[in-house]
Amino acid sequence: MPVDADNFYQSDSVTVERVSFDNQYQMEVVGNLVVPNNLDRSVSSPAIIVGHPMGAVKEQSSMLYAQKLAEQGLVTLAIDLPFWGESEGQPRNLVAPELYADAFSAAVNYLGTQSFIDPGRIGVLGICGSGGFAISAAKIDPRLKAIATVSMYDMGAVTRNGLEHSQTLEQRAALLEDAAEQRYSEFTSGESQFLGYLPAQLDENADPVTREFWEFYRTERGIHIPEGQTLQLTQNRMLTSEVRFMNFYPFNNIETISPRPLLFVTGDQAHSREFSEAAYAQAGEPKELYWVEGAGHVDLYDRVDLIPFDKLTSFFQDNLEE
Repeated sequence: MPVDADNFYQSDSVTVERVSFDNQYQMEVVGNLVVPNNLDRSVSSPAIIVGHPMGAVKEQSSMLYAQKLAEQGLVTLAIDLPFWGESEGQPRNLVAPELYADAFSAAVNYLGTQSFIDPGRIGVLGICGSGGFAISAAKIDPRLKAIATVSMYDMGAVTRNGLEHSQTLEQRAALLEDAAEQRYSEFTSGESQFLGYLPAQLDENADPVTREFWEFYRTERGIHIPEGQTLQLTQNRMLTSEVRFMNFYPFNNIETISPRPLLFVTGDQAHSREFSEAAYAQAGEPKELYWVEGAGHVDLYDRVDLIPFDKLTSFFQDNLEE
């Protein structure tokens, strides 16, 4: 584990409170509200919603960001997306992009009705897959006033095309055929069939991207097992729900978010950099693509020497000022 990795950071200068609220589907969304200890609650303050990487939970990466930003005076709310972590939804680990996006709007509902939060100064930070879900939410929810992403993944594009368009149309069709056949199996057995993206043990011939994720989610660096799950189940999803990402196009009409500001943070060595580049190219002004030199995709989950907390803090402070 890198000495500068601090995914399970615990700050002494903030207060963490478990909170819950319903989304529009009457499902409970659970989050951690992180408040600076010196916050003046008699004054309305801005707040930031923090979304976790795809397949992760709020304890993995999100709470590090939520606490580090709160140390700079920002109220933050790290949420578990529906079907993940402590939030409701069955079966577990279900892929449901529409409900993921709605969770950010539900979080706005919660924050905007708190006496010490200014409902006109709420922003969002999406890490990895949550970057795409946050953008999807912001396109239809103008209450999200400033949008930042870190190591963003377009889960729709990567499912349709693979990284760097490495998947053929024939491979895509085969994936859909497999998922369709698997639905029969799940219907007749009543049991979910999960993809084995990340096994407990890493094959010596694993590709570099799988190895990068495995070294976070399957080692002490990033392991977090929600109640009722096993290590093998965490991160992995059902193929029959995974294919829903084929219909997920978060960057379509991204220009309609303008004039609200967008910040895309990505490592210059990240295998996922293509998604931040694509979003930046399509977005309206104001926008910024911020490169973190020497950083890979997962590096920005927890490597505190690389994560540009000052940049993120200034982005939100400047764009959520009174």
